[in-house]
Amino acid sequence: MSVKADPCSQPSLMHPDQAIPLMLEQVSPVSDTEVVSLPHALGRVLAEDLASCIDLPPFDNSSMDGYAFRFADLTSEAKQTTLTLIGSSFAGHGFEGRITPNSCVRIMTGAPVPAGYDTVQMQEETQANGDQIQINHPKAKGVNVRCQGEELLQGTKVLKAGIEINAAELGVLATIGVSQVRVYRQLKVAFFSTGDELRPVGSDLAPGQIYDSNRYSIQGLLSRANVEWLDLGVVSDDPEAIRHAFRHAASQADMVLTSGGVSVGEADFTKQILDEEGKITFWKLAIKPGKPFAMGRIGKAIFCGLPGNPVSSMVTFYKLVWPILNKMQGLTPKAPLMLSATLTTPVRKQPGRVEYQRGILSRNAQGELEVAITGSQGSGMLTSMSLANCFVQLEQFQGDTPAGSQVTVEPFNSVLC
Repeated sequence: MSVKADPCSQPSLMHPDQAIPLMLEQVSPVSDTEVVSLPHALGRVLAEDLASCIDLPPFDNSSMDGYAFRFADLTSEAKQTTLTLIGSSFAGHGFEGRITPNSCVRIMTGAPVPAGYDTVQMQEETQANGDQIQINHPKAKGVNVRCQGEELLQGTKVLKAGIEINAAELGVLATIGVSQVRVYRQLKVAFFSTGDELRPVGSDLAPGQIYDSNRYSIQGLLSRANVEWLDLGVVSDDPEAIRHAFRHAASQADMVLTSGGVSVGEADFTKQILDEEGKITFWKLAIKPGKPFAMGRIGKAIFCGLPGNPVSSMVTFYKLVWPILNKMQGLTPKAPLMLSATLTTPVRKQPGRVEYQRGILSRNAQGELEVAITGSQGSGMLTSMSLANCFVQLEQFQGDTPAGSQVTVEPFNSVLC
């Protein structure tokens, strides 16, 4: 029996994997930079390579609470050696006395190892009797000592330009004493929805009207993208209103993002106005949900037109707009994590477009990855996104897939989680 093709597919539609590199060729990273303090650097993109101006750690220190001593003082033929306690070394307050043969000092985690000592035995492997400390012999010299420069030597490159500064990077910068960093300026993204049927949240709905949910989803996605966003509200299905909104948005932003109006309906004026005011280079891709996706330029701003259906809007932002924003921000590109999992629920699909169905990824009792579809996958069912923690990626010419099949899944990253 022949498999019916997707009625929305067209032979000329481009696969999203082919489209993304071509779209990225049309955008350039921002070049403007600014210097910010560490508390304001979270989520920003580093604009220059950074090298450490100190050794890390800056001095030999102990990784355990215990006793520091010279390994050579241990009695080679015995399993234990008794050493004389001559002082202590605490974090921030090292031992300043003179070490002597067959001696040791009490030492805390992170405290400097006194010059001349080379080994630390953890407290649990020692016995104290006044100032006489019995040391159970460690296996080797240097045990429990973190040596100066073992993590980084002065002048070593620590962080590369093009990375996002997250919590770990903030800690690294603070560790090497950096208080300010040079980052790329934040992108500015202006967005609005189109449609006479859209009403503000909290108002009453008349017949045929719906609440404008897309702007809230887009606002959340842009906030996760660490950009400055400008919400221009809802624009009516009127050519001149849309024209004015485009001009206003393009004059203030690096990217103009719209929701709705890029389909082929009689009231979908976005494409018409863009043909007059700007340039569309991509329109419609072999992706589901989200075929009516547009990309181009208006004035000096990049334009991305998302579909009006809520799920389509989020999927196309995540799969198509997110890589564009990353490049514009100066981020080094990263391939998404893709995993293989066993499908626990059957999947309906017609050949013709790459599909990103919403799934719940988990491990079974044997520790194996499995994934279940969240239920109905209609492009207007936003709860399918809320319930999901991954996409189940189904290839362009793949058909129905039974339970028990191996499928490719893409776990949501911090943008959607």
